Amino acid sequence: MAKLKIAALPDDKPVKVTVELPATVHRDLIAYAEILGREGGQPIRDPAKLIAPMLTRFMATDRAFAKARRARHRPKDVAG
Repeated sequence: MAKLKIAALPDDKPVKVTVELPATVHRDLIAYAEILGREGGQPIRDPAKLIAPMLTRFMATDRAFAKARRARHRPKDVAG
């Protein structure tokens, strides 16, 4: 079976965010949770808890985002 991109849910203090998902995305999220639960041997009781690790993984692998973030945090040149 193919390896999923996320493996475990980290224990971290959450920040509450409310989001509306299209029905198709919600169904896919539930299916993903079911598959992850089967592979891990432990059911995922709340598929919404997968959203944060999915976003984290997405942003970590987005090269354009990483480049823009590095440019944003680069120290400004000091003329002198």
